[in-house]
Amino acid sequence: MSDFSKIFTAIVNVLSLVLYAIFEILRVLISLFIPASYEPVKTVEGEIILITGGANGLGRELAIKLAMRQAKIVLWDIDVKGLEETYKFIKDAGGVVYRYKCDLRKREDIYKVAEQVRKDIGDVSILINNAGVVSGYWILDLPDHLIQRTFEVNSMALFWVNKFYPTFFFFVQTNHFQSTLLRQTVKAFMPKMIEKNRGHVVTIGSMAGHMASPKLSDYSASKYAAFGFDEGLRLDLAIRGITGVKTTIICPNFIAETGICNEVITRFRKLTVEEVVDRTILAILREEVIVMMPLILRFTFWFKWLGPWSIVSKVILGMITDPMPKPGSCVTY
Repeated sequence: MSDFSKIFTAIVNVLSLVLYAIFEILRVLISLFIPASYEPVKTVEGEIILITGGANGLGRELAIKLAMRQAKIVLWDIDVKGLEETYKFIKDAGGVVYRYKCDLRKREDIYKVAEQVRKDIGDVSILINNAGVVSGYWILDLPDHLIQRTFEVNSMALFWVNKFYPTFFFFVQTNHFQSTLLRQTVKAFMPKMIEKNRGHVVTIGSMAGHMASPKLSDYSASKYAAFGFDEGLRLDLAIRGITGVKTTIICPNFIAETGICNEVITRFRKLTVEEVVDRTILAILREEVIVMMPLILRFTFWFKWLGPWSIVSKVILGMITDPMPKPGSCVTY
């Protein structure tokens, strides 16, 4: 190819990108004025939904609300008492629900229970990964084993599972073992999703995956990894021309009464479990790409990349006075 041809091709590519960007920006701006009731949504009726960490908190509420939408719920958790409570609540309300004790820290346990679910119920169509750990210490006070645990649970184990194949797949990764099960299960479920060109990977990460906080250095780093995973997965699918498999990442700020960072001191209102659950389900049904909660953080987030660190650091410290007044106070799974 001649130099002229290379220059011409480069110019055409740049112009095409500019035109595409203008079109997409206009499309997004127009969509802001479309009432939510007019936006297309999916249905979960009849789908088999597996929720990890379903014994309490976000997992329990997701299970209850999805059961109300006529989905078949499969609960995984290591907390047998909480698991039984969630199971009984849904069962008494007339929902279809199954429960299994599963230690999400053990690959072998995940393999075994996943295979049992497939034999007992069938292929999982929606997977909601709900599990996670956070330590809550200053970085120099963090014991080595807690640092290692955070990354093993929230980041490193994301690629492990490779034996369980559903036909239609939503993946929601929420506050317990957040990054861990993402990669653990994605390699398990992705082959069938790609084969059928149909599915959805949803990661509930954290705003800590965009902007770190004091006492959350290990947690924030693991959430940055989760966000990078979601973005990388989306690009992997795009470059292979797989248009039917969608990805979504949901990044909530601190959530009240989940057992994680309940006593955080912040200038922002803490989110309720109910509003995060409702927004998560809505994002799944609409196949949204990125959701930040509260919405205002989506705009303040860009300030981090535009402003000098001297100002950014003061803003962050002003927003989050202390995420962990009592060191190590966050509940871990």
